[in-house]
Amino acid sequence: MQLTEKIQSLNERQLAAHRHRFEFLAGQLSSTADVLAKLRKFQVAIPSWALGTGGTRFGRFSGGGEPRNLSEKIADVGVLHALNRSGGSMSLHIPWDVPDDVEAIRAEAGAWGLRFDAVNSNTFQDQPGQPLSYKFGSLHHVDSAVRKQAVRHNIEVIRQGEALSSKALSVWLSDGSNFPGQLNFRRAFQNTLESLQEIYAALPADWQLWIEYKPFEPNFYATTIGDWGQSLLLANKLGPKAATLVDLGHHLPNTNIEQIVSLLLMEGKLAGFHFNDSKYGDDDLTVGSINPYQLFLIFCELVEGMDQRQMDHATAIGWMIDASHNVKDPIEDLLQSVEAIKIAYAQALLVDRPALQVAQQENDTVRCQEILQAAYRTDVRPLVAEARLRENGALDPVGAFRTLGIRNELTARRGSDAIATGL
Repeated sequence: MQLTEKIQSLNERQLAAHRHRFEFLAGQLSSTADVLAKLRKFQVAIPSWALGTGGTRFGRFSGGGEPRNLSEKIADVGVLHALNRSGGSMSLHIPWDVPDDVEAIRAEAGAWGLRFDAVNSNTFQDQPGQPLSYKFGSLHHVDSAVRKQAVRHNIEVIRQGEALSSKALSVWLSDGSNFPGQLNFRRAFQNTLESLQEIYAALPADWQLWIEYKPFEPNFYATTIGDWGQSLLLANKLGPKAATLVDLGHHLPNTNIEQIVSLLLMEGKLAGFHFNDSKYGDDDLTVGSINPYQLFLIFCELVEGMDQRQMDHATAIGWMIDASHNVKDPIEDLLQSVEAIKIAYAQALLVDRPALQVAQQENDTVRCQEILQAAYRTDVRPLVAEARLRENGALDPVGAFRTLGIRNELTARRGSDAIATGL
């Protein structure tokens, strides 16, 4: 029996209970059809590096059946997409996932109904055979030869992405310093800009350059692109094809990320997201596992801002997960993350915008809170499940993954000691 048939068989057992929950919720809403249409269209890119067990600098405890090559990673994303019908694209990290045979890889992805999202460069590690080290940075390095090497790598990543029909290059730099006096901040920033200008010049006409920022780690005194303002400054200097990429974990505690998102969107410089969650820093935890209300508030700003600019929610910016599953099954973690994203999105779609605008105009802060929290406290899981059902996905993706014994099958096929390629 094929996976889709197994999913449908499981759905039949759960259908009556689901119908009861969905019809009860739909009876309370006036926008059910519109919300379902948006949910069905909304997709989240799955990162190739998140398909294996993550780790910390202290250790990595790999699970069984991890994907040992790009083909197996595509198969894992294909399984995830078959279950939730919302993971229809894949983001590759080069050189971890360089295709040996581009046409074969494109065919494998197509067979699963997948496309390739943004490609990601890697100048935060030294690779085998690399002549010069990135120990003291890459695009900002004091040595122009190191900078040139990093630029060449990014341009090669663009060429790899072109072959896969990607449309964006995502750049995250570990460049920075650990000690005062180690780095000339102005010169480092200028070197970074000049390096990015070379990369920008190599972009195809229909591509974008996404510039990520991070306040600390692996350097702890300063990072060269340390916050959204520095990223936005670079993007503005580079041109219209450059924009800021927001990783939810790349902020200091209690940062108002929703305000950042709102302003970037207003300026037309929001490239998209790396979704995760955190308690202390860049914890890379399951999306929505720590602060689901913040995720909802971010989506509130996104929905309002995108509607104001008449942007297509599903395609106007990039949506991607960037998480590390140290103690969870990676596919289960990714399924949970996609579900949390779609729940927050659905809740944001339910906000009574006209009423909120009136309350804001009247400075009725109590009413503003009540309107937002009425949407947030709505259990939209039946809506998300119905959208998935109409796309032939599983009513309960994590439950289906476990009931069908997919991890056991992967372990039997790949081995209990298989370790995913990459970080």
